[in-house]
Amino acid sequence: MTRTLHRWPGLIAAVLLILLALSGAVLSVFPVIEAAGLPAATSPQTVADLAQRIKSVYPGVEQIHRAPSGRITAFWFDAGTPGGAVIDPATGQGIGSADTPTLQRWLTTLHRSLFLDDTGRIVMAFGAAAMLALAITGVLLVLRRTGGWRHVLSPLKGPLTGRLHVEIARVAVLGLALSSLTALWMTAATFGLVPEPAGPPAFPAVSGQGGFDLTRMQALQDTPVSALRDLTFPYPDDLTDAFTLQTDQGEGYVDQGTGQLLAWKDLSVWDQITETVYMLHTGRGAAWLGAILGLMALGVPVMAATGTLMWLGSRIRIRHNSSAAQADTILLVGSEGGTTWGFAATLHAALHAAGQRVHTAPMSTFDPAAYIHAARIIVLAATYGNGDAPASAKGFLDRLTPAHPIPMAVLGFGDRSFPAFCGYALDVAAAAEARGWPSLLPIDSIDRQSPQDFARWGRALGTAIGVPLDLHHQPILPRTQTLTLLSRRDYGETVQAPTAILRFALPHLPLWRRLTGFGVMRFAAGDLLGIIPTGSPVPRFYSLASATADGFVEVCVRKHPDGLCSGALFDLAPGDTIRAFVRRNPDFRPNGTRRPVILIGAGTGIGPLAGFVRANGQHRPMHLWFGARHPASDMLYDTDLATWAADGRLASLTTAFSRTNARSYVQGALRRDRALVARLVAEGAQILVCGSRDMAAGVADALSEVLAPQGLTPAKLKAEGRYGEDVY
Repeated sequence: MTRTLHRWPGLIAAVLLILLALSGAVLSVFPVIEAAGLPAATSPQTVADLAQRIKSVYPGVEQIHRAPSGRITAFWFDAGTPGGAVIDPATGQGIGSADTPTLQRWLTTLHRSLFLDDTGRIVMAFGAAAMLALAITGVLLVLRRTGGWRHVLSPLKGPLTGRLHVEIARVAVLGLALSSLTALWMTAATFGLVPEPAGPPAFPAVSGQGGFDLTRMQALQDTPVSALRDLTFPYPDDLTDAFTLQTDQGEGYVDQGTGQLLAWKDLSVWDQITETVYMLHTGRGAAWLGAILGLMALGVPVMAATGTLMWLGSRIRIRHNSSAAQADTILLVGSEGGTTWGFAATLHAALHAAGQRVHTAPMSTFDPAAYIHAARIIVLAATYGNGDAPASAKGFLDRLTPAHPIPMAVLGFGDRSFPAFCGYALDVAAAAEARGWPSLLPIDSIDRQSPQDFARWGRALGTAIGVPLDLHHQPILPRTQTLTLLSRRDYGETVQAPTAILRFALPHLPLWRRLTGFGVMRFAAGDLLGIIPTGSPVPRFYSLASATADGFVEVCVRKHPDGLCSGALFDLAPGDTIRAFVRRNPDFRPNGTRRPVILIGAGTGIGPLAGFVRANGQHRPMHLWFGARHPASDMLYDTDLATWAADGRLASLTTAFSRTNARSYVQGALRRDRALVARLVAEGAQILVCGSRDMAAGVADALSEVLAPQGLTPAKLKAEGRYGEDVY
């Protein structure tokens, strides 16, 4: 529900919100310019002195106005001709035009009413209300995503678009909420929906005399210029009129013949609130605040763009999708990269063709109370990282409450070569069983998007629900680009572990694509290069050892016996091409601090770690522990590591070789260097581990021993965002 309330105001009012934000951001600059252009401050001055100086220069002066910024403006008549100027209070002379700049007037009208008077004000108030709704629901969604107020500023995971959207929101949300609330108040005041200002006191009886010396009027002498709002002079030759004095404390009348203060009324509470609201919204009187709010407003177009992209990327393009209340089959999907949605669409179509009413939705929308007619719930759950919930399944386990008698089936999707194969699906099945949900089918799994596994499971599901199901799923292959091999460095033949560092040229793109950025392959070290082998629908992934800025695509590949993809890669010669794509892996890379980084890898696991060191132009302390078989045969990046150590990008290098007389492994090296490791972790170091799952498990055990005296474990560091793994 919160996500829906956040999504639709943003999508419906996106153009209006961008217009409000951009016009408001530009308007916030004018108070800064106005404040910067004021004459240098002089000694404290009274309104009596100021009025006398201006009157001596402009005898026909009728009004002196002081803006919240401190700018003083005077207006007068001279031989029947009106005039006005910005005044230097030290001399009383005009120093600039009193007219509001044309652009400022135009933008103000656009921002307030779209040049549509009251109708436009109502439309812009709707925009402000939408902004406020987005701010409130956005905070709730961030709290849900990060796990509460204590973690609201914790590092984010997931695709770049979503992280950028939330990072900007975390900075700008308070400012946007403040701007929205104050805009709504000002609109309400315009339409008389809040109490009216108290207004001036009743006009008093006057002496009927004139000509009293301005400098001797006690009320004007007692009022510093810094407190002045307006001083209005009596109408010329009208002895029944009086001076009207407005300050930041109130408003009153001064007799022009005696100089006495005749009547006074302090500002009411509502007057003060209204003035504060005006100041907070416009920045008049607090230019620095206006500038900050203006900068925050500039985040709105970016959030609108990223929010729209997130919506487009998450849309469920499934035909005949029944409502949750009408469906007899609830199909819930937990997906990170989107491939599980393809299986869901195939299953949905087959169930619909068999006469079932099916509601397909993300697992994050799970709401048992809404499934009024549901006879079954089917969960298709992928696993993110090391057993974590994928993006579209956040919060599912928290809402999996007991005592709902709807049978449930759980199907996991993953890759058996990863240690946490279907780990999240297993957690879902275990939680459902523990909380008393009936089982429709035993938990099952799909390995590497296998259509055969899916068809087999579909037949079992059909038998369980009494409906014949024949699932023919064809995985949707990602869009690939052509990479040409530039060079290769071969290692490991003498130790029966043939390994190569393959460097490919970036895809050639037309000039218009390079200029616009459309279709440009963007990646960082630690992201994954997906390659689809001939004869297989399932991509193989290799950790990237380079970034876009390096100007090439580089991976480390070890040839496996009967390896379909590694064998094809090993047969490449410079000039040969492959088709590949990039999958982001933002959770495996150095964080944005300057604290040390501990890099631990073995074999081809050095690939992304080398990429991190290569990109370390800021000389952040990076310490590498690397394990291989023999220094003479598979010391990958040997010359590069020496260069990076010499130029300061690599702080230290520790090696462990398993095929030498000393025979050691990287986890043993960590135990041997426990003092250094413990010190670096105490300094806030981040740990990044890449290699086989057996090596990663051994490293985790070794670090548990090393860090035990500090009360730390890899699990605790992982929860703090200081321990990342890329294992295979």
